Amino acid sequence: MSDARRSVHPPNDSPEYRSTALRAPTRRPHPLPEPFPDLAAPLASGITIGPLDSDLTRQHDGEPLGERITISGRVLDEQGDPVAGALVEVWQANAAGRYAHVSDQHPAPLDPNFSGAGRCVTDELGRYRFVTIKPGAYPWRNHPNAWRPAHVHFSVFSDSFAQRLVTQMYFPGDPLQDVDPIFNSVPDPDARRRLVARWSLELTQPEWSLGYEWDIVVAGRDATPAHDDGDG
Repeated sequence: MSDARRSVHPPNDSPEYRSTALRAPTRRPHPLPEPFPDLAAPLASGITIGPLDSDLTRQHDGEPLGERITISGRVLDEQGDPVAGALVEVWQANAAGRYAHVSDQHPAPLDPNFSGAGRCVTDELGRYRFVTIKPGAYPWRNHPNAWRPAHVHFSVFSDSFAQRLVTQMYFPGDPLQDVDPIFNSVPDPDARRRLVARWSLELTQPEWSLGYEWDIVVAGRDATPAHDDGDG
């Protein structure tokens, strides 16, 4: 891993983030044989995106509880050019900080009108857009009184099976970011700031939703940090 890439993406083993010790590789990487097969493929071709897939507030019969938000931005390559046709997927906790998943059993209410998952395909300008509910913070037992900041998980597939970015988007002004081992596992402060969305008056819709702008860079020095976690 290059020094630039190492400063952007978190190390596999981050001691403050305790569960990484259970899944960080302990052996040297094994190189794949050359030449490596061509993995280029139109990943989003043939995928049917429904009209409600990108609006997580309208996927059920009733309205979900919580603060309605719009998240939009562009998917860019390392030259800053838009990536059209990228498949962007999101998943998140509800407004009370609970996932609609059997493994999440902490005592916060489930919302029968919010499943917390969506997807869309970027347009010719590389732009994506989701309408959802702002997720709540939740406990995660990494250390005493540990709470995760509000965040939305993102997965981006561009034009190659080898080019999947899994990351998280955070919200501006959240004090829990300062004490969150997952957020702070990204070594470079500038890279951490790229994980935080910007409130946008232009995206904010009167009487409807607050807007947040967040661009995703899939590679290069300004790449969005890969920010997956196994704890939700």
